[in-house]
Amino acid sequence: MSSEMSSELPGPTPVAAGGRSWPTGEQLMIAVFVAVPFLALVAAVPLAWRHGLSPADLVLAVAFYLVSGLGITVGFHRHFTHGSFKAVRPLRIALALAGSLAVQGPLITWVADHRKHHKYSDRDGDPHSPWRYGHSARALAKGMLYAHLGWLFETEHASPRTYAPDLVRDRALMLVSRRFGVLVLASLALPALCGAALTRSWQGALSAFFWAGLVRICLVHHVTWSINSICHATGSRPFRSRDRSGNVWWLAPLSFGESWHNLHHADPTSARHGVLTGQLDASARLIRWFERLGWAHDVRWPDADRVTGRRKDTT
Repeated sequence: MSSEMSSELPGPTPVAAGGRSWPTGEQLMIAVFVAVPFLALVAAVPLAWRHGLSPADLVLAVAFYLVSGLGITVGFHRHFTHGSFKAVRPLRIALALAGSLAVQGPLITWVADHRKHHKYSDRDGDPHSPWRYGHSARALAKGMLYAHLGWLFETEHASPRTYAPDLVRDRALMLVSRRFGVLVLASLALPALCGAALTRSWQGALSAFFWAGLVRICLVHHVTWSINSICHATGSRPFRSRDRSGNVWWLAPLSFGESWHNLHHADPTSARHGVLTGQLDASARLIRWFERLGWAHDVRWPDADRVTGRRKDTT
């Protein structure tokens, strides 16, 4: 998906002139689904300190984090965006549903935006480069905030027919994308229903809604957005890529291996991002399990020659 890139990053992107306008309905909805889980996360710190988490809350929060987080990393990202592997039809639909539970936007919109990101990575046209305002400390701080969060409020998304025509042609995936609002409600309701079933109480339902619903969504949001912001501003770069993508080791456990971002931009279709010794990649491990079960095939695993050819210290 990468295009030709000059060795220098682009200068600041000019901001269009114009008067202040009222936010759109989409922007208001995004604000709600960003702010409410974030406020829940802020409230979670003193609550956890005073009362702790019940075993049921902890199990449900971890379970929904795994399902929705891996739905994004394995499903939305490695499968649908980059075609790192092919999946049997039931798994393909399951990954679309699981990723939608992360509440990061409809599947086809997510994929189109991300493919556009790879086409223009850290250049003019990139939907969320932290370098869009320039290279000074102040410009980078502003760009980091935009890459992490601000870009979500842009009203123009990448065209699905231009960047994701393969998904547009798939009726089942189009249906999943169009029912995103229902899946958002499910992402909040399912933890509450599970909490009620485990504890047989309204208190258990509300507690699970808080921890496995709101707090979990906030964590998945900010881990994913950190790949856009932090991993394009800092980190080690052992591989040749046409942008500023870097490896950030401490994000790897929470992001299921997505923060080995330098190799990903050097070799976007690779099913494994953490290819060096000690680089844990839970998403690649799950793809391997799918492959052994016969649910995934044509997996694009990196081989030694392919990895070596992309190292900076080779000619």
